[in-house]
Amino acid sequence: MNNLPAPFAPLVAGGDGLDRYPTEPRALAARMAQIYGVAADSVLPVRGLTHGLELIFRLAARDGLRVEAPDAEPYRSLAALYAEPAAGAETGAVILRALGSPEAVAEMAERVAPALLVIDEGMAEFADAPSAATAIRDHANLIILRSLSLAWGLAGARVGAALGQPETLARLASVLEPYALPEVSIRLALQALDPSRMMETTARIALVRSERERLSKALSRDMKIEPGFGPVIMARPAEPDAVLTALARFGLAVEHAGDRLRLPVSANAEVNDRLLAALGLGAASGRAHRTGEAVRDTKETRIVCAVDLDATGPVSIATGVGFFDHMLEQVAAHGGFSLRLACEGDLHTDPHHTIEDSAIALGQALKQALGERRGIARYGFVLPMDEANASVSIDLSGRPFPVFEGTFSTPFIGDYRTDLTAHVFRSLAEHLGAAIHVSVTGDDDHHKTEAVYKAFGRALRQAIRIEGDAVPSTKGVL
Repeated sequence: MNNLPAPFAPLVAGGDGLDRYPTEPRALAARMAQIYGVAADSVLPVRGLTHGLELIFRLAARDGLRVEAPDAEPYRSLAALYAEPAAGAETGAVILRALGSPEAVAEMAERVAPALLVIDEGMAEFADAPSAATAIRDHANLIILRSLSLAWGLAGARVGAALGQPETLARLASVLEPYALPEVSIRLALQALDPSRMMETTARIALVRSERERLSKALSRDMKIEPGFGPVIMARPAEPDAVLTALARFGLAVEHAGDRLRLPVSANAEVNDRLLAALGLGAASGRAHRTGEAVRDTKETRIVCAVDLDATGPVSIATGVGFFDHMLEQVAAHGGFSLRLACEGDLHTDPHHTIEDSAIALGQALKQALGERRGIARYGFVLPMDEANASVSIDLSGRPFPVFEGTFSTPFIGDYRTDLTAHVFRSLAEHLGAAIHVSVTGDDDHHKTEAVYKAFGRALRQAIRIEGDAVPSTKGVL
């Protein structure tokens, strides 16, 4: 096979190395094994759940065996790709959707042996029941299929995994085409599964589950809701066509088959409220929450930061620098907004990159959340803490201008470098797009530093407050 690289690199951002054919995704398999709680040799990365299912059909077709699968998509389409096995052919594989119970899976695996039992766990992260993945240790004929499409936001990248005993996966790999997983997909999957992303991913999944429960309860007043999981609700309205028409007027797309509708559940409560409003089951939401998110990946740090200026929680910070975590918690608490920030940084070198890049990401997330800055108070001020006194003035003008007046005699507070305090507020000013003037005096550097962060939170609380609907500028724009 031709393994020669392309004669030049692609003209795309982040395309380094894409001029070569992809290598075996061993690093991805190892990370997936950590996520799914299995051994690394029990993971075969595949091109999404559908590809994993296709390998099952392909293996059975090669061996002249039959596949038993639900009469639904995508199983029906995959079965149509392969010739019907000879009459009387033995069953080579039985495909089931997630049973939700490892014990039930183990019982079923024994019942169908020696045929492969394939469990579709493509949406297991959204289910209440635990994954059956650990059962593969005891059953050589068991394969669990997982996906990064919905729970990890990578539907377009097409990445998933087949979990099973090494000998079983070797059978699947024998029908695997060369270069099955593109290098781009491998890279995106490794970024999505990075430890710095776990906190935000977990929060997103929990939010979708909560919204699904809320929507199901509201919808059940007007239609039959079937048990299920995932970011969808299976509904049987009395008049499906009328429901489809109503949802279309609100710009909501819905999948349907006969009298059954698959209603999407968003992590955005305003989108879900629009669905309820379309069906006359609730008023349309008022002003949408001002949310922002920043993802920052460098050779030194990997960061995800999410803010909601119109919610007071949750607040969760994990940078690896304890005192800095505490300071960012003060900003969110005194600022009155939700903040989630996780950073994996090169702390073995120095906390500088972690602290600086976290401030950059926070500034970017706040800037995105403010949007046009319509209706905000724009300005904010002050804060004494024992003998220390900090004054912070903010103008959310869109024009960055940092000023920091104050010195610290203590080099470190824990692992936090005090000389980076001025750097933090410069990064915030530049990436938030704000004039931030800080002045601090006092004797205790701990008090002085904490007073600055608290004062910044209080000033920010005043500046982001909604006072109307106009842009606070005679120019009409910020």
